[in-house]
Amino acid sequence: MIITLCASVAFYQHVIEVEVKLRELGFDVIIPQTARRMAETGNFSVDQHKAWYRTGDYSLKTKLIDDHFKEIEKGDAILVINDTKHGLEGYIGGNVLMEMTIAHYLKKPIYILNPISEDLPIKEEVYGLNPIFLNGNLTKINTPSK
Repeated sequence: MIITLCASVAFYQHVIEVEVKLRELGFDVIIPQTARRMAETGNFSVDQHKAWYRTGDYSLKTKLIDDHFKEIEKGDAILVINDTKHGLEGYIGGNVLMEMTIAHYLKKPIYILNPISEDLPIKEEVYGLNPIFLNGNLTKINTPSK
């Protein structure tokens, strides 16, 4: 089973840790390109990897979105890594919501690592995609029947 990981760039160091654990559990894992680049360089600085903030050129952001949508298509399911950000536990932002929507449209299971805050502005949309909450337990991910 192939799991595509989705997360805010602020959580990419945790994405790498989850990738390792999932591989130990026997899953194939796809992670965002930027997470891979951060891991290879050891530099997890969000500001340094979001060049469009400095330049105003969002074409790189567009390419990263398009590329990760293709990675979602390759996977059997997605796993959203949602830690605390902006004071919200279980934070999910706009980009990850788009990725969840693509997975939903493609009829792929959507797993979410942690519960979401009742104060999350997009909680209705998240719940509306019928995700499976793991409550931090990766072993709850179901492998498809063969």
